Amino acid sequence: MRPEKVGFIGLGNMGGRMTACLVRAGGEVLGYDVDPDAAQRSGATPVASVGEVVDACDVVLMSLPDSHVVESVVLGDDGALWHASEGQVIVDLSTSSPESTKRIFSLLAEKGADYLDAGISGGAAAADSGTLTLMVGGRGEALEKARPALEVFSSNIYHMGEPGAGHTTKLLNNFLNAVSLAATAEVMLAGKKAGLDLAMLLEVFNKSSGVNFATLNRFPKIITGDYLKGGLSNSLMMKDVALYTELVSRLGVASLNASGPLACFGLAKALGYADQISNTVVDAIGDISGGVRLHERKDP
Repeated sequence: MRPEKVGFIGLGNMGGRMTACLVRAGGEVLGYDVDPDAAQRSGATPVASVGEVVDACDVVLMSLPDSHVVESVVLGDDGALWHASEGQVIVDLSTSSPESTKRIFSLLAEKGADYLDAGISGGAAAADSGTLTLMVGGRGEALEKARPALEVFSSNIYHMGEPGAGHTTKLLNNFLNAVSLAATAEVMLAGKKAGLDLAMLLEVFNKSSGVNFATLNRFPKIITGDYLKGGLSNSLMMKDVALYTELVSRLGVASLNASGPLACFGLAKALGYADQISNTVVDAIGDISGGVRLHERKDP
């Protein structure tokens, strides 16, 4: 189905890719980003402010770095809240705090507008190909209104329940992602130092109980020097793990496994990999393990 005119706020690494999918599908997209050239790169029609996007579109999508930025865009001076209207749907595709999400939902509901929290998974490659997975919280009626736009860049959309449920699901998923990536990085470096054939080692893992997303999809590329540019940075991965620890603390669940990824992605930030794709955590661990690399060094 061809999407109607939609607004998109935040046209960066992921938002720009999702916007490009909408444009390729024949949709009209009004785009706003702090980078004035971002809209043109993604094919959107540029507008000058958040308010202008919200005034013009019944469905508005946002892809932003964290809850602090989301709150400034929605609740700040001339933010989306002040322009929201009856029947409008605003969809947060960021990885945000569920508590912040619930607050924004309530404030927009007072104006008759809906707020959906729609965590995404799949990374840059899935955004490019329109095969992302979405986990959505909020009213089902609002999801149906936004669905024609969301289906353009998503192959799986799950309605997880009430406001905040989508972002809660995303934090749980991202924590598992962080654990498997950090642990696999450590194991692969050990395999390298032990003199094992890394391609064969991965083949064994992927036919055995150690298989995970990182062994299947990340490290077959990393061992050749391809770090799969465009994915979540080490800083953002660290942010997501921190949000996870806040979540489970509120839920009263003991977090016995968070120290590993917090240490690994914190190390990557400290060693200068903060803004690089989180796959480079393997180089950060390699740095303090004797300068080990899984491949002959290329620019990641």
